[in-house]
Amino acid sequence: MGEWLDGVLADPVLASAVEERMAEMKIEQELVALREREGLSQRDLARKLGTTQPYIAKLESGRVRNFGLKTLARYAAATGSTLTVTFAPARQRGKATGTRSTTQRPRRRTTRTRRGLA
Repeated sequence: MGEWLDGVLADPVLASAVEERMAEMKIEQELVALREREGLSQRDLARKLGTTQPYIAKLESGRVRNFGLKTLARYAAATGSTLTVTFAPARQRGKATGTRSTTQRPRRRTTRTRRGLA
């Protein structure tokens, strides 16, 4: 199975889709963990948010698409948390073209002047 997975993830488009889905699953798991840490049922949380238990179930299972930061912020507040959004560089597969190693020195820019011209 390992070789097959390595082959599948060698496709950059598929690897990107897998990483995106994994990130979504991590958010879903964190939502459930926040709610459970506060000892809230889905119904309790729904009341706090002014929504329904089925909506909370869909949100936590990834069946709600395109929900916004406002929804996440309200969810965090209702579970006694704060929402922090960070952006991190994506992991790169192989060496990207057009980049230089951090061990290389940047090229010096020289300025040439003409002498003897008035």
